[in-house]
Amino acid sequence: MRKKRLKYGCCQQYRDGLTSINIKQLNAEFNGWSELLNLLRTAFAYQQARIDPPSSLQQLNAETIMHKAQQETVFLAYQNTQLVACVFVKNLQRALYVGKLAVLPAAQGQGIGLQMIKVVEEHAINNNCRCLELQVRIELQENQAIFSNMGFIKVAETRHIGYQRATSITMQKILS
Repeated sequence: MRKKRLKYGCCQQYRDGLTSINIKQLNAEFNGWSELLNLLRTAFAYQQARIDPPSSLQQLNAETIMHKAQQETVFLAYQNTQLVACVFVKNLQRALYVGKLAVLPAAQGQGIGLQMIKVVEEHAINNNCRCLELQVRIELQENQAIFSNMGFIKVAETRHIGYQRATSITMQKILS
């Protein structure tokens, strides 16, 4: 069955016959900070033993995630009433930086991450931005492949302070 996208202002609904996902922009009424932090920690847990240095996520708590959300645009995806995905977007002038794209493990493989990126693309175009940028840890080759399949290309390698080797790659997607 073909997926249908229904747009309701800041809310978009995706249906494929099996799954209904509502994607909303986080607003001032949001109060699920602990739930959002738990989503991030659960989605990124598999990385802990694989990446060096550790994720900046380890430094976040409900208060710092709330502060981060006030500085950036955040989209949330709900399956029924359960928060299943999020993405943070920051305007870098030259590009929109896509950060902390997280999908609960139980909801992965359903195209939710792709739908989140499509919402970010639409947000970028509506804000006269034609480039998305993100960083992926060098060790997470499967994530690099996923973003490559979404149209992102590798543009640089970076390293964290104190490291002699590349620790991340920067990827961009030019929007038409």
